[in-house]
Amino acid sequence: MISVNDLKTGLTLELDNGLWTVVEFLHVKPGKGAAFVRTKLKNVESGNVIERTFRAGEKVGKATLDRREMQYLYKEGKEFIMMDMETYEQISVSEDQVGDGVKYLKENMVVQILLHDGRVIGVDIPAHVELQVIDTPPSEKGNTSQGGTKPATLETGAVVNVPFFIANGDMIRVDTRSNEYLDRC
Repeated sequence: MISVNDLKTGLTLELDNGLWTVVEFLHVKPGKGAAFVRTKLKNVESGNVIERTFRAGEKVGKATLDRREMQYLYKEGKEFIMMDMETYEQISVSEDQVGDGVKYLKENMVVQILLHDGRVIGVDIPAHVELQVIDTPPSEKGNTSQGGTKPATLETGAVVNVPFFIANGDMIRVDTRSNEYLDRC
């Protein structure tokens, strides 16, 4: 149990038979009446966001999450097969559990798996990945003075806007959080 006065952004709580991550919190001390904590909580499994108010000093359950480094091996149907780097045990993770990171998953990539009571609740993809450009239109002469961009399809199927000088076969670094081109490798 943890006091709501000790809440931090990113902390995972057990509330109402579910797991919730603290997105925002604000301690409010009105001139009249008791202090309270206003929070925004995101459901770990469904992604729903709710606002909830707690009385100051109220106790809530803190969830214990286990993070494990695992290697993505291959895709089987709609399941992704991951291997624990320490025990070499293989588990399957659904597309929903991977989330938006699906478009950046590349075979042999190392990811962080979030577990709660032995159950997979999420997958953290690295913040930056290096991928090869498979298809992009050729650059146009004289059209580079403004520093424009063009779409490029990557080896995993993700589409990213890249500068005109990027060509098919180039390796680029992409920010997985914002889906933006960073630089050429």
